[in-house]
Amino acid sequence: MSLQVNVLVAFYSRNGSVEALAGAMADGARGAGASVRVRRVRELVDHQTMQLAPGWVEGAARMNQAYEAPSLADARWADGLAFGAPTRFGSAASELRAYFETLGPLWLSGELAGKAAGVFTASSSPHGGLETTGLGLYPTLAHLGLVIVPTGYGHPSLFRSGTPYGAATVSYGLERRPPTDDDLMVAVYQGERLARVAAALKVG
Repeated sequence: MSLQVNVLVAFYSRNGSVEALAGAMADGARGAGASVRVRRVRELVDHQTMQLAPGWVEGAARMNQAYEAPSLADARWADGLAFGAPTRFGSAASELRAYFETLGPLWLSGELAGKAAGVFTASSSPHGGLETTGLGLYPTLAHLGLVIVPTGYGHPSLFRSGTPYGAATVSYGLERRPPTDDDLMVAVYQGERLARVAAALKVG
């Protein structure tokens, strides 16, 4: 890719599953020649609530030290945007949705229109909402004028993992299984695909 392309990977993760997919997505985009920013959206609940879930406080502290919070400037900078969040009762975690709600000025100005975008997610069970979460994010991308870039079945690992809508992983509840090699390969593929589509749109 000779044209300079910028990709933003904005995610929310509590236990690290979505974080791992975000890292693989970033690797794929970089492999395609893109400049990448990886950002983690912040919690919406108080410290007391976070303490009710084992590991939440510690995980948030670690990730918030490792990643800046996504900003309006990050979205403006990006030619391609990837949004990731775990499923919560069949839809994306509210922390990611809160970031979307900060993008109103870019919606109003039309600055996101025509840029490439994709989604990725995680759930605690195989039928815990992977597809509904991915599809549930699509209308928001459409309202922002983004060009939705699905994974489809363009990589062999997609027949064993992920969804045609975006990379995904299953942690199996308290087992907290990390993403499989296939899960990560799908995310790498998605990051590369997103960067290449973003480059094509930028030329156009």
